[in-house]
Amino acid sequence: MGRNNQTFFQQIVLSGFQVPQSVKIPFFLLLFISYSVALSSNVTILTLVSSSPSLHHPMFFFLSHLSLSDIILTTSIVPTMLHGILRGELSMPIPACITQLQFLGIALTSECFILAVMSYDRYLAICNPFHYISVMDSKFQIWLVVCCWVLSFLISFLTVIFVSKLEFCGFNVINHFFCDFAPLLQLSCSDTSAVELENLVVAIPTTLFPVLFITATYICIFVTILRIPSITGRQKAFSTCSSHLSVVAIFFGTLVALYVVPSNGHSLTANKVLSLLYTVITPLFNPMIYCLRNKEIKAALKKLVRCVCK
Repeated sequence: MGRNNQTFFQQIVLSGFQVPQSVKIPFFLLLFISYSVALSSNVTILTLVSSSPSLHHPMFFFLSHLSLSDIILTTSIVPTMLHGILRGELSMPIPACITQLQFLGIALTSECFILAVMSYDRYLAICNPFHYISVMDSKFQIWLVVCCWVLSFLISFLTVIFVSKLEFCGFNVINHFFCDFAPLLQLSCSDTSAVELENLVVAIPTTLFPVLFITATYICIFVTILRIPSITGRQKAFSTCSSHLSVVAIFFGTLVALYVVPSNGHSLTANKVLSLLYTVITPLFNPMIYCLRNKEIKAALKKLVRCVCK
């Protein structure tokens, strides 16, 4: 078909989850409750860290920004997904679809960087405890998170600029519940080689460098922990980084399974399930992992509840 005979469109249809009518409402309620708990839990962490002097510590400062990243991730994806479940499918203007892609990119990229920064914080606390306070002062903390957010925005915005120059025509249905990068490119009738190259050049180091950095810091951490003579000392040192390590494993494990494993290795349904893990389940588990394992957060939460109940 010639280019002049192609039909260009301005609306993209998200097919979402095609569930039977009998389970549509229970499925909607399950995801709505999960989203509500994830959102409220991350907002609670932001509130606790900002209002509790006992949590004015680098680890909790970075945790609050991890929660902010999770909030951006869930709020940019889940509301439209829930709407699509009730309607069966959802149409979005192309600019709205690209905007959703940008917020998704900001959230995922910032989470990669913040998790790397948190591993560096744990490295300093365990491997260089005598220099920890002098190195990880408030100015350095702010500089680290500003770099994370600025880099995340620039990386995502660069991809969005390339995508926004594409023309879309022909089939306008994405078999997904949000505007992900690869499905969106499949709808384009333009040459996408430049966009794909840009995404490859940017996405690989954005994911690979944090993973390698986190791996290197934890090798140093484990070596240091094994040198501690007492079992109690080793357990105490490991407990300070076990929550972060759990979050890293869940987040990067899901991303690797979804974006690194070849697409023919799993079905479209598996893609949706994996996407659901990092858009809903991971933001739900992150605050739970930290809240259940951290005495300071539990104490601050109890204090906040008592103040609210008075």
